[in-house]
This record gives sequence, structure tokens and C-alpha cells, in this order.
Amino acid sequence: MTESALPARGTLTPTRTPPRRSFAAFAWQRFRSNRIALLSATVLIALVLAATLAPVIAPHDPNEVSIFRSHERPSADHWLGTDENGRDELSRLLFGARISMAVGFIAMAIGLTIGVVIGSLAGYFGGLTDAFLMRLTDGMLAIPYFFLILIVVAVFGSSVRNLILVIGLSSWMAIARIVRSEVLRLKGQEFVIAAESIGVSSARILARHIVPHAIPSIIVAATLGIANAILLESALSYLGVGVRPPDASWGNMLSNSQAYLWNNPLLPVYPGILIFISVLAFNFLGDALRDALDPRLKS
Repeated sequence: MTESALPARGTLTPTRTPPRRSFAAFAWQRFRSNRIALLSATVLIALVLAATLAPVIAPHDPNEVSIFRSHERPSADHWLGTDENGRDELSRLLFGARISMAVGFIAMAIGLTIGVVIGSLAGYFGGLTDAFLMRLTDGMLAIPYFFLILIVVAVFGSSVRNLILVIGLSSWMAIARIVRSEVLRLKGQEFVIAAESIGVSSARILARHIVPHAIPSIIVAATLGIANAILLESALSYLGVGVRPPDASWGNMLSNSQAYLWNNPLLPVYPGILIFISVLAFNFLGDALRDALDPRLKS
């Protein structure tokens, strides 16, 4: 290298600043560093795929009765054995996953919609609107919702549709509080005030500028709500007021198998493990998303 190519003495060479990472990249890095979260996400994806593809991958008809093959042990024909009526246990678990997952996701979608609307209106408009909606929320929280659901199901029937509706209509209160707190924090920000000053409608401000900022908190609440919905459906089915036979759900499979605990001890283990794993995975996923999507942890 020639002397003229060298930088002059006393001059400063410009330093290249590293590019700033987006919040999404930062959140993904934090999430993937959590091995329990990745394992939970993998388990839930596998459960959802198995439930979705149950008609394709199930080896037998879940309602096919064969009295002469009752309580068979696991074999090449029946991988997890058969139940008291000779029905294939693996097939019933797969179809039971369809109902349990559908109840969890659809009920939470209903609760999420109601909670976001009520929380947004209460936080943005304040005053009498806030007082009325929040007192309604407090009143709903004061009601023991499990017994409320028992009463509603006993009166209107225990179909899957009724279960989804009653669970969804009784699970919006926590989401409404979360959304309200986020709206109260954001509605005084400069971008909201600027949108109001140029005449943007309140509905557009909420839909385009405020609620999207609350999505991380909403996602965390939704994952935990799905776990609660699955657990609630399983408890109702276990008590005999949920999904009715011959339709399979993890809760009624667990309830039916307890009478045959000594004859076939593996029968209650399968649905119990799936309920435990799915609820635990949703809770771990919710905790990991809460940490990954917290903007205060960004360095």
C-alpha cells in the first residue's frame, strides 16, 4: 500500500454503525432463545395438525363399536388399545382433539372480540361510558362463571355450539381490562392527538392507531384464554354436562374411563395426559410471548 493511500495522521476514520433491529426481530430472538417456549409451540402445532387431519390419519372409525374387542391392550391394529365398547382409543383421541381445540379457539375468538370492543370503548371515551362498561365487567367477574355455565348448559342443552357460546360469552372480562389499560396509556400519545386534530373518526383511530399497539398484550391473553377454555370444556364433559357420547372429547373420555380404572388402567391416562400437555403448553407459550413482546425489555 502506498503512503498516499493511508489516512492522514490525526484524521478520524468513519465507523459504520450497526443497523437497528426491528421490534419483531428482537421479539423473535427472545422467543427462540426460550427452549420451553419452542417446545410448547411445537407440541401445540402438532396437536392442531393432528386434530385438523383426524379424518385422514385416524386408523379407525371413532364410533365403531366391537363388543368382542373391548379393553384390548395396545397392538399393531389398535396402537393405544380399545375402550369399554371396543372402539379404537387413538381414533377417539384424535377426534376428541378436534372438539377440545375447536372449543378453545372459537370460544376465545368470541371472548376476544367482545373484550376488545368493550375495553376500547371504555378506555377511549371515558366518563359515563367507561363507568358503565367497567361496572358491567366487574359485575360479570363477581359471578362464579363455572356455576353460571353449568346452569346455562343445563337449561339450554350441552351441544358443542352451546358450549362454545357460553364459554366465549363468559371469558371476555380479563381481555376488556387489558385493552382498556392499553387504550388509556395510548390515547394521550402525540400520534393519536394528531389524528384527532385532522378530523379522523374515533372508530378509525381505535382500529388503525390504538388497538394495533395492544396486540402483544391481546395475544398473551388469548393464549392463556384458550388453555382455560380447553380446561373448562374438559371439566364440563367430565361432569357429564359437556360433550355427550358418542361424540368424543377428552373430558368425556376421561369421565367414561374412570369406571374401568382397574380393568384397563391406561384408558384414563391418554386423555388426561393430552389435557395436561395442551393446557401446560398454552400457559408456557403465553408466558414466553409476554416476555418476548414486552417493549420495556428491548435493549
